[in-house]
Amino acid sequence: MIEQLYTCKYCNAKFTKEKTLSVHMCEQKRRFLQKDERRVQLGFQTFIRFYELCQKVTKPKTYEEFCKSPYYTAFVKFGSFVSNVKPLYPDKYIDYVVTSGVKLDHWCREEMYQKYAIDLILRERVETAMERSIKTMMDWGDDKGAPWNDYFRYASLNRAVMDIKDGKISPWLILNCKSGKDMMKRFNDEQLQIVFPIMDPNHWALRFKRLPADVEMVKEVTKEAKL
Repeated sequence: MIEQLYTCKYCNAKFTKEKTLSVHMCEQKRRFLQKDERRVQLGFQTFIRFYELCQKVTKPKTYEEFCKSPYYTAFVKFGSFVSNVKPLYPDKYIDYVVTSGVKLDHWCREEMYQKYAIDLILRERVETAMERSIKTMMDWGDDKGAPWNDYFRYASLNRAVMDIKDGKISPWLILNCKSGKDMMKRFNDEQLQIVFPIMDPNHWALRFKRLPADVEMVKEVTKEAKL
């Protein structure tokens, strides 16, 4: 009599008992079960974009192909980085790293995201910058049970520094209202050094000079909001 064997559909390992198969956990099965985790989904999205943008593949890669890729772990690690950092415009950041020419193992480096963020913040439209800044301030207000327009007055300076560094609060708003400029005066030398790449006064003086209508719009918003 031939003994019945139970085969794992992921790795083809064979077992004499169905119960043993059900508790068996190979690497491919683990990857399949993790499919819906955010870090894995972000890694998979990046994997697809890599082949679309760099390999010019027209047919999207499948999740099964992703699971079997030797680069699965590196892509999922990058997915964790994106999930934790919450970059400005995640889809754009994914395309940015994919086409950067930088090695996959270096995609999770903080300095790479900072280069992307600084370039984006210095060039983006005023409307986008204002919308994101006010949303960040409102989130702070909800968290603290405070009016959102008190952000520059009462948010911790460390919090403000990180929000500026990460591009969540734009110089468009900070430099065109009294409470924003007053907050900057309270920063110590170390904090000023951290935000300098974003707040570069020479860049913003030139930008404001070139776009007087945008500056006037921001000042009207800040006046109405009592900033």
